[in-house]
Amino acid sequence: MVTIKVRGGTPQGGGTLCQTCSYGHLIKGFRATEEEVFCRYFFVEREIRFPVSECTFYEDRRLASKKEMEDIAWILRTDMPRRRVGFISPEQLRQIEDEAAVVSRHEEDEPELKE
Repeated sequence: MVTIKVRGGTPQGGGTLCQTCSYGHLIKGFRATEEEVFCRYFFVEREIRFPVSECTFYEDRRLASKKEMEDIAWILRTDMPRRRVGFISPEQLRQIEDEAAVVSRHEEDEPELKE
């Protein structure tokens, strides 16, 4: 018996990409045939009538978005006067930036003394 392997052929099994896409909207009934799939990427939600294997708008909802990663990221800072290097949380960075903004506003409000 000879086995022939076809590359790039029709995939066997597997579901639609819409199941894991951020833009996918799936509605399932009690029977296997009761399922509707919609794509919310477009201005008006579009019904998708076939299993999707590739999509240029696909965005995996199981992975963190860029915004979510920025929110949880730690920032590496160098404290030049004390020559300390270390990680700070985004909340600590916002607090440092807010304090610096208050100091700079206070310096702008003070009149300059001339000698």
